[in-house]
Amino acid sequence: MVVLFSMIDGEKEVSCAISTSAMDEMEGVVRARAGEREAQFMRLRERIEVCADGKYQASELEGAPAGIILRSIDFRKQR
Repeated sequence: MVVLFSMIDGEKEVSCAISTSAMDEMEGVVRARAGEREAQFMRLRERIEVCADGKYQASELEGAPAGIILRSIDFRKQR
């Protein structure tokens, strides 16, 4: 499961997603309820955006159309 969000680069919209397991790991919870995901995302938003921007700047895009996918491992490595 993922939470979808977008980043804006000038006039270009970049599709992004973060795995719910990554958010749970960041907060140290086993599994947040579906109804709690939006609030969880907002609490973690700054860290998520910094990580997404780092992957965007490094051109680490995936899929078609190309976008950013954040996983637990992305928050374990130093950026």
